[in-house]
Amino acid sequence: MQKILNLACGSFYALGAYFGVSAVRWALGAGVPAPLFVAVLVGSGLALSVIGPLIERILRTIYGRDESLQLLLTFALVLMFEDVIRFFWGTAPQQLGGVYLVYGQVHLGSLTIPVYNLIVILAGGAVAALMGWVLARTRFGRIVRATAENREMSEALGVDIARVYARVFTLGTALGTVGGALVIPATAAMTGMGIELIVEAFAVVVIGGLGSMRGAFVGALIVGVLEAVAIATYPELEMLAVYAIVIAVLVLRPAGLLGKATA
Repeated sequence: MQKILNLACGSFYALGAYFGVSAVRWALGAGVPAPLFVAVLVGSGLALSVIGPLIERILRTIYGRDESLQLLLTFALVLMFEDVIRFFWGTAPQQLGGVYLVYGQVHLGSLTIPVYNLIVILAGGAVAALMGWVLARTRFGRIVRATAENREMSEALGVDIARVYARVFTLGTALGTVGGALVIPATAAMTGMGIELIVEAFAVVVIGGLGSMRGAFVGALIVGVLEAVAIATYPELEMLAVYAIVIAVLVLRPAGLLGKATA
């Protein structure tokens, strides 16, 4: 919608992960029951999303400007957030130990699946469904789609573009911080994890199609399944498999699977 190349999106994910580690450690010390750990993680991610409006005010200076300026400013934010992480949490990976298996496991034939994995899958599906409903069925969603399609016309019809941009960016920040918080029981929070996410995010967008929410959903499924299969079979081919699909899409359908071709 805002038409900026935001490299800092991965930093929100990384901050959410580190903040989630601290929140769960606090919950363990405070005696919060284990079933509430997911709520603690989601709450920590939502609380951290307050940085969204602050960052959006900085990005207002590059709306509609050359992509090189957007890349420089958002990359500067990446470096700043990396220093923030080092200052508060250090350089050593942060992990939650046995929290990952606190919800138990389920057995499907010869497969043993941690219940937490299923919780994250359901959470992802719920977020996707909620986002689809908001964009398609609510007044705010209609304003967002109209502004993304034609900012000038929306502004002429009385839409407060600055307020809409702030809300959309804050919503995107919340999705990033909550995503980082939810993933942390299954992996370690470490410096550089935000950069890795940026690479995957661009692959998802290229595969699905820029500007398409359905495309982002399909692209995320493709990337996620490919990585999971590669890790289970040939871990060395994990990124190769993803980029093979990216190259194929760029060659055969440059607009993405569900994206719209533009002049």
